[in-house]
Amino acid sequence: MIKVLLADDETMIRAGVRAILATDPGIEVVAEAGDGHEAVELARLHRPDVVLLDIRMPRLDGLGAAEELRRAVPETALVVLTTFSEDAYIERALGSGVSGFLLKSGDPRELIAGVRAVAEGAAFLSPAVARRVIDTLGGPRLIRAADARTRLAPLTGREREVVALVGAGLSNQEIAERLHVVEGTVKAHVSAVLGRIGLRNRVQLAVLAYEAGLVPDA
Repeated sequence: MIKVLLADDETMIRAGVRAILATDPGIEVVAEAGDGHEAVELARLHRPDVVLLDIRMPRLDGLGAAEELRRAVPETALVVLTTFSEDAYIERALGSGVSGFLLKSGDPRELIAGVRAVAEGAAFLSPAVARRVIDTLGGPRLIRAADARTRLAPLTGREREVVALVGAGLSNQEIAERLHVVEGTVKAHVSAVLGRIGLRNRVQLAVLAYEAGLVPDA
């Protein structure tokens, strides 16, 4: 059972997200928070597998909460719920240790897929969000694509396969099954690539995979 904590100051949004997640018998919403401070307190209490964070909340916003949650419950995966009007927050979110981005107005199936993916240790970017993330980071798209390909050029063929599958939202176990290797080998590849390229987490690696054209657009 995947335990989820919802953090959003809008009761109706929380009710909608809870209703969607309730359609999956393998996911349980264990608590709801109306602001960032409450989210951190409830996460310490319930130790959820995943926290879904709204960006704009009172007392402590979602990104501030993400930074505190990373320290308080480092084993918990964090997913930011965003809208197209919140692009300015994306770059900061990428450095806050989040595991994924989901659109509030997105496909309900993506919400369930995203929760399951990050619970299994994957990064999750819906294609629409990935494109917004890339656009928000600045610079002409062709230049950023060329830069991404240059950064990935020193990787081996197998490492590039792993990066592409990280970008597609697969967990280490799923990547291992796809490539017919043990999970430890995948973990070693991901760690080596992150260190060599100078990235902090899988979400940043997934963004780079999109920029380099390793993952198809929506």
